[in-house]
Amino acid sequence: MSSVRCSSLTFYRKKTLLPIVVSLLLGCFLPVGVLAQKGKDSRAAAFTDQYPNLFKQKGYTQQAIDNKLNKAFHDVFEGPEKIYFEVGDSMAFLSDLKNKDARTEGLSYGMMIAVQLDKKEMFDRVWRWSKKYLQHQEGPREGYFAWSINTQTMKKNSEGSASDGELYYITSLLFAANKWGNNTGIHYYNEARRILDAMWKKDGTGNIYHLINTEHKQITFVPEGNNYNWTDPSYHLPAFYEVWAMYAKDGHEQFYKDCADTSRAFLQRACHPVTALNSDYTEFSGAPHPTRWMPPGFRYDSWRVPMNIAMDYVWFKKDKQWQEDYAKKFQAFLRSKGLDNYDDQFNLDGTKPEFILQAGPVKKLRHSIGLVSTAATTALINKDKSSDDFVKAIWNAKLEPYEDGYFDPYYDGLMYVFSLMHLSGKYQLIKPATK
Repeated sequence: MSSVRCSSLTFYRKKTLLPIVVSLLLGCFLPVGVLAQKGKDSRAAAFTDQYPNLFKQKGYTQQAIDNKLNKAFHDVFEGPEKIYFEVGDSMAFLSDLKNKDARTEGLSYGMMIAVQLDKKEMFDRVWRWSKKYLQHQEGPREGYFAWSINTQTMKKNSEGSASDGELYYITSLLFAANKWGNNTGIHYYNEARRILDAMWKKDGTGNIYHLINTEHKQITFVPEGNNYNWTDPSYHLPAFYEVWAMYAKDGHEQFYKDCADTSRAFLQRACHPVTALNSDYTEFSGAPHPTRWMPPGFRYDSWRVPMNIAMDYVWFKKDKQWQEDYAKKFQAFLRSKGLDNYDDQFNLDGTKPEFILQAGPVKKLRHSIGLVSTAATTALINKDKSSDDFVKAIWNAKLEPYEDGYFDPYYDGLMYVFSLMHLSGKYQLIKPATK
């Protein structure tokens, strides 16, 4: 267990150490095949093409469901507080308004939403803008993207990449190729392959590496320098690796399948055995990874983990038993904190953190719609009647300013749209169109 750094555990109370250490030991010594159940499950949506419309199952009409998703899309992409901005007649970007930047996270999310909802013009606009302003065309970073750019000065805030941006770019481009073909102005498949092929050429030259740590078969926090040697649990999307194995056709199919199983095993180690919470950043072992800017804890990045697990459960069901147990634990924990008022940041043992990661002008804990959104997707996994409350909570949620005036249509808004898509069966593994 050499990859587990003792310093990463010093932030936690002694009562938390035993279950975490036991979990890590199991993860380090049991083979991947034990932790992540391999094999095709004929009930998985990837094989049945049947995606659950949980809202409809809970009694909401299809018209009401469509109206809710359409309104959410309008509010985020078209309304007075929109985060989507067209540039000229062929480009557009999404902006994290509070930080006055565009980042590969939101841009690639926008592309995924666009391909899922069949909004080709929006998809093409965002891709052209991303390629023009953020994708490196030469040098050690060739094919990768600068993760952030100031939308007022158009100066990059960083030349480096955030690995999840590339992950979403590649997957959304493969989906676009399957949905729209490659003869309508953009060869989506070639653009996806360019990123993948560039990734496989990275060997440390210029201190730039593969997006995935090839020894550990886990996505890196940043494919650069020492950041190549640890990870972010919310970047672990086993379902996307399965898509790459199916459609990238670059000769690395088995590697991608292995990465999917490794991510499933990793998530078991990274999630607390009682609360099901994970740290924003971890070692490849799953142990919390402290950084110079904050100690370990469940914060904004971590909100995405339950949604990612729900996606993998619906699409592939390859780790069904653990995922169902995870969903029950996660829901039970949030319910124990008050379903209508639980905070959006925690220590892994569920206690209130001393360090609060600030969002907006005020450093405080909130009952954030972003976490309410992703928590609701666990109802796709836990089919008990108790999940109804989580579905009702997101149905009744409103994307609007909080009591203190803080409003984030970017991150909160994107998590909200993603959640509604998942729960209405409109976030799917897009296969090639049949003729």
